[in-house]
Amino acid sequence: MKINFYATLRPIVGGKTVEVPEAAGRTVLQLIEALVERFPALRRELYKSETELWPHVHFFVNGRDARYLADGLDYVIKPEDTINIFPPVGGG
Repeated sequence: MKINFYATLRPIVGGKTVEVPEAAGRTVLQLIEALVERFPALRRELYKSETELWPHVHFFVNGRDARYLADGLDYVIKPEDTINIFPPVGGG
């Protein structure tokens, strides 16, 4: 499964997408933890503290912010899901 990254996260993971074959069957939170293990520099970008994610980083599953899904970050990823991770974005 491909995980899509945007803006300032791309240089950390080395591109627009990262292949994570074992993503399906994991929860969103487990996927995030696996990505941080694979790319340790992501930790400071995704986590506010040891266990708390930054509220301004968005994890989208099929175009919906995972925090607002019925299961939230405990949503179990399916093989057909599309995952996008966005850092804070500003503009005007």
